[in-house]
Amino acid sequence: MPKIDHIIVAVNKQLMSCLDKQDNVLYEYPVSTASLGTGNQNGSFKTPLGMHSIAQKIGSGCAINEVFIGRQAIGVLEDLISAKHDLPEDIITSRILWLQGEEPGNNQGEGIDSFQRYIYIHGTSDEDKIGVPASHGCVRMRNRDVIELFDLVDEGCQVLIQK
Repeated sequence: MPKIDHIIVAVNKQLMSCLDKQDNVLYEYPVSTASLGTGNQNGSFKTPLGMHSIAQKIGSGCAINEVFIGRQAIGVLEDLISAKHDLPEDIITSRILWLQGEEPGNNQGEGIDSFQRYIYIHGTSDEDKIGVPASHGCVRMRNRDVIELFDLVDEGCQVLIQK
C-alpha cells in the first residue's frame, strides 16, 4: 500500500482525501467533524481549519474498539460496557492521530492551539454518525478506516482541514 504524503479534510463534504506527492488521491474516507461547525477557539467544540501536522500517533497494536481516556488505552469498548465502566460521552476508540496546528495566529498559539485543544483524528463508538457533523471538534473516522490510515501515515504528515 502506498504511503500517504498529505491529507485534506473537506468539512463541507465530510470527506478525507489522502494524497501522494503528486496530489493523486490514494484513499478517501468518510469522516465526521464538529456538530457545531468550524472554529479555532479553545472550548468552542468546533473543528479547527487550516494546515496541521500529525504530532503523535497513539495506539499502535491496540485492538479495534480499544477505548482511550487521556490518550491511555483502558480496554475494549464491549468489555467496558459489560463491566458497566463509566465512559465519557465522546468515546475515542482504536487509534489517535494527534494534530498540531501549523499556522500561528490561526490554529497555533494562545487560546486557539489545536494541539492544546486535543484535536485528533480518531476512531469512534458512533460509527453510524460518520458522514455527518457530530464530533466535539475532532475528526472522527470508522474504526477500521482509522486503523488503516494509522499504518499509512507518519508523524509529521501534513493535514489540511478546509471548509
